[in-house]
Amino acid sequence: MADTAFQRVLLKISGEALMGESLFGISTEVLDFVTDEIKQALALGGELGLVIGAGNIFRGVAGASKGMDRSSADNMGMLATVINCLAMQDALERGGVAARVMSAIPMAGVCEPYIQRRALHHFQKGRVVIFAAGTGNPYFTTDSAAVLRGLEIGADVIIKATRVDGVYDKDPLVDADAVKFDTLSYGEVLQRNLKVMDATGISLARDNAMPIVVLNMNVAGNISRAINGEQIGTLVQGG
Repeated sequence: MADTAFQRVLLKISGEALMGESLFGISTEVLDFVTDEIKQALALGGELGLVIGAGNIFRGVAGASKGMDRSSADNMGMLATVINCLAMQDALERGGVAARVMSAIPMAGVCEPYIQRRALHHFQKGRVVIFAAGTGNPYFTTDSAAVLRGLEIGADVIIKATRVDGVYDKDPLVDADAVKFDTLSYGEVLQRNLKVMDATGISLARDNAMPIVVLNMNVAGNISRAINGEQIGTLVQGG
């Protein structure tokens, strides 16, 4: 057992985070950085699952807002997550980390189908499990998928890795007077309509007492610090 605050962790990374300084696509530099962060986290002795969004390739809600059928747009977004997950798997394996992509939408020859017991078996073998294609259903975001998969695998915490160092009362990249929260309850997130993750994901986390840590993934070592229980970013739990 790992001598850390959290033994099994579900790490959620946005698709936009994989772009680096580009306007779209996947940055190999970011993939290598994330690989180093994951290797450092695994060295603590715990287990890691990963959910990656697809905003760097296609976002279903954005497509729907421009006239596409929402179900079709979300299906495209879920397929786009598979591309990101395969890229992450490749980077991890090049870095010497065993990893498996499991997709909620079966696609033989590309990756494994998501089966809860098989995912738990991969953890027992010391592999990083990358959960692709969201929940497999339209109208659900990858935030909701992260909480769902975290609950299914018995994760101790959801770590949402973003471009900012926590949750603020307004966008800190736009408003210089934005105030950061060190801790929040699920109820406060919902009442204030704070952009931690979508309401479905927050409600699911609240109903199952799943803590969520929101932190800046671009600061080296932050993920490991959070796993060790240090006060990093914003902790959402209780209430």
